Amino acid sequence: MSKEDLHHINKNELMLRKDIQSRIYTIRDSQVMLDMDLATLYHVETRVLNQAVKRNLDRFPEQFCFQLTNCEFEILKSQIVMSRWGGRRTNPYAFTEQGVAMLSGVLKSDVAVEIRIKIINIFVAMRRFILANAQIFRGWRL
Repeated sequence: MSKEDLHHINKNELMLRKDIQSRIYTIRDSQVMLDMDLATLYHVETRVLNQAVKRNLDRFPEQFCFQLTNCEFEILKSQIVMSRWGGRRTNPYAFTEQGVAMLSGVLKSDVAVEIRIKIINIFVAMRRFILANAQIFRGWRL
């Protein structure tokens, strides 16, 4: 593999990492990803992803996956200026790190496994960053 090939792979990897990071939200004090974002990353339709979850509900307790309330969904839409919500009839589902890990098992595709590993690594890196910088996030107290 040439140096140019390695640079291209590293650049693509960095772009994917930034794309995944931009799709992680904090909802109900948890870092989560939405069903439509995961479906995009896994190369499946949102409907297919949610059907797989519904067929395997015993694998997705509320601490792994929950549906956003109307209020949560409205707040999220107001914070994200993009119009990618389309004509949804139901509120999105949010998946925690554990829910993301469980998803690749029910979707059973090579892409799902590959993307799951990248997503889990990003969740871990974010958690480490927050722990390492906890004092900053707590704010200065006099």
